[in-house]
Amino acid sequence: MRTGGDAMAARRLTTCLAASAALLLAPALAPVARASDGDDLSARELADQARNNLLDAESVHLRLTDRSKGVEVSSTQPTSMDLALDRDGNCAGEMEMGRDGGTVEIVKQGDEVWMQPDTDFWKAQVPGSQGEAAAELFENRWIHGSTDDALLKGMADTCDLKTFQKDIGAGNGTAPTLAKGGKTERDGTEVFPLTGRENGTTLTMYVTADSPHRAILITQRGDGTDMSVTFKDYDKPVPTRTPPPGESVDVSRLQEELQSI
Repeated sequence: MRTGGDAMAARRLTTCLAASAALLLAPALAPVARASDGDDLSARELADQARNNLLDAESVHLRLTDRSKGVEVSSTQPTSMDLALDRDGNCAGEMEMGRDGGTVEIVKQGDEVWMQPDTDFWKAQVPGSQGEAAAELFENRWIHGSTDDALLKGMADTCDLKTFQKDIGAGNGTAPTLAKGGKTERDGTEVFPLTGRENGTTLTMYVTADSPHRAILITQRGDGTDMSVTFKDYDKPVPTRTPPPGESVDVSRLQEELQSI
């Protein structure tokens, strides 16, 4: 099962999108403007406040999507992740693979991790007839263990909001000039689009018009790139419900059961 590689690919996805966010959210040299109505703030002032609010968030629900050229042809390359995660490393959500590679649900509380692949995921990750047998054997069951296990730790590494925030905060490149668009709506929320260009791609961040000014969507498009990340539920607790023991298989038994198929 190639989940370790998938986790690395998932980490690359979060790093790439964090880098895009870092460009737009790179701090200005001037002091950050005080919170006020978005009509009165410049594009860079709005970006600065969005940056601070994202870096200060205790938790957030984010959806990262990569529809770039070539990504969807690989069943082992993640094309999206939908996760509620916090600074303590807790998370709940799922990761979707390209080209019928299926999805895998993830739950992490403390150092405990649960992972539930669907049928397509098993078939894509386990070669030959073993994949079909594994899909049947582990149908509707969670693989459970701790972050001490390499298989689960790799997947759980995507759950840490602190790491995502660190990637954004570490951005030390020159921030592109941002253009502030007119007020519009995204998912029922009034926002200002802030747009800049970097290395042939167009970066756009939608920041809430009302204070506190928060980023709710960042997109990067151009030169074969089509990526986005949405943010919602700032500072709302990550769901704490964990799968019941009767629906779980200990990760220590996973290889043993796969070998017996």
